[in-house]
Amino acid sequence: AAAPRAAALKPFATGDLAALLPADTPSDLSDLVLRAPGLVVFAEVKARRSHEAAAEAVPPRQWARIGAAATRWLAEETDGTLPCRFDLVLVDRAGRCARIENAASFEGW
Repeated sequence: AAAPRAAALKPFATGDLAALLPADTPSDLSDLVLRAPGLVVFAEVKARRSHEAAAEAVPPRQWARIGAAATRWLAEETDGTLPCRFDLVLVDRAGRCARIENAASFEGW
């Protein structure tokens, strides 16, 4: 789990999402929680033999669980006005990463 997580940080290293929030997030929250000025990104990391297989590894029920946990976290850790998004980071067998921004939407929550 540590190797895919370390690899998953690569797509964020050059962007505006450089600072990781504390690692003591609830276990039902996303694998990574990153914060940029005015934005929180919840990133789910999936490592599989290919990016395609990794993309299929997050069923709707898991996204719902992540969304519910993120809602709780945002209520406890922010003033409730901070925008957020849900990214999916795909890691293939060779360690190559791809990031899908806004992979899930929780409009109306």
